[in-house]
Amino acid sequence: MNAPQTDHTTALLRHFADLRDGVHGDAVTRQDKERLFAAAVTLLDPYARQALEEINTALLLGTGEVTAGGVQRMADGGVEAVWSLSWREQRTAEISPVVIRAFYGSRFHHPHLQGATVGEWPLNVFDEEQAAAELCTLRAITAADLHNLVFQRDYRIIPATTAISR
Repeated sequence: MNAPQTDHTTALLRHFADLRDGVHGDAVTRQDKERLFAAAVTLLDPYARQALEEINTALLLGTGEVTAGGVQRMADGGVEAVWSLSWREQRTAEISPVVIRAFYGSRFHHPHLQGATVGEWPLNVFDEEQAAAELCTLRAITAADLHNLVFQRDYRIIPATTAISR
């Protein structure tokens, strides 16, 4: 019996096919793969921001700040883009912000996604539809990251938790 493919299984199949075929999308060279990575970052940007803003609105009561750094060269020669959500309680606790990181390490075959405390997911996004389909992954990264940050300190870093009256 064949199970229907979903967005996340389709993305995994693209990832595994790239590994099988030695390509990333239609790219073979590192330069072309970095070009596709930069395009994927642009496509993902509104969805990464949306996932972080949802956490900010619902759990941080709008007290956080979402930032995005664009594509940057990493120390190892790879490239990355980072979106983050920081807020007063997190900074006071001296822990990492909630992070979505797209990266293509210098020794990697193709790019991946991760959080500050969780990762890695394949990043095989080549068009708007595929970028939109990653919203569920981006939400999972942000939720898992926030969950892990609470374990690094405690529930009091989440404004919505402390605002609840008993």
